[in-house]
Amino acid sequence: MLKTAVLVSGGGTNLQALIDASARGEMPHVSLALTVSNRAGAYALERAKAAGIRAEHLGGAAFEEELEALLREEDIGLIVLAGFLRILGEGFTRRWAGRIINIHPSLIPSFCGAGYYGLRVHEAALARGVKVTGATVHYVNEIPDGGEIIAQRAVEVLPGDTPELLQRRVMEQAEWIILPQAAEAVAAKLEGR
Repeated sequence: MLKTAVLVSGGGTNLQALIDASARGEMPHVSLALTVSNRAGAYALERAKAAGIRAEHLGGAAFEEELEALLREEDIGLIVLAGFLRILGEGFTRRWAGRIINIHPSLIPSFCGAGYYGLRVHEAALARGVKVTGATVHYVNEIPDGGEIIAQRAVEVLPGDTPELLQRRVMEQAEWIILPQAAEAVAAKLEGR
């Protein structure tokens, strides 16, 4: 099993999807070992603690250096960004190339890149009038949402959707399904090297 760190900034619904998939035996190559948030009050930290996963807040100017130290301490082999709202530096992403993935709430290349996160993505999709949206899991590189796509899943946009309704449907019908699947596939690939 590959020791995995999950980086979060908010409530941790995608973290919960990973925890639940692990409990169901759907991620046999993934060991959820560490959760790190850049926000002290992130509810995701409580979810991690409740699941017996080490939970840490890092908020200082030396965030990436402190994160690297934690990753080494826990012998982490894979990083999953799950609602993590901080852009990681080029040096960090290069050191972790092929071992860091992200979930994004749209079908990349639509509604992605700097400034597109959370409800903003769904607001933009509705404003543009798209009929289909979804979620994407991709490798992380130095370009926000610019890494190679691992998995995507489409979700229909319905008449009367609000950003909040669409966000919830994308989470339920796409994010919570493809993130655990992608984490497992990447971990299995890394372990097989």
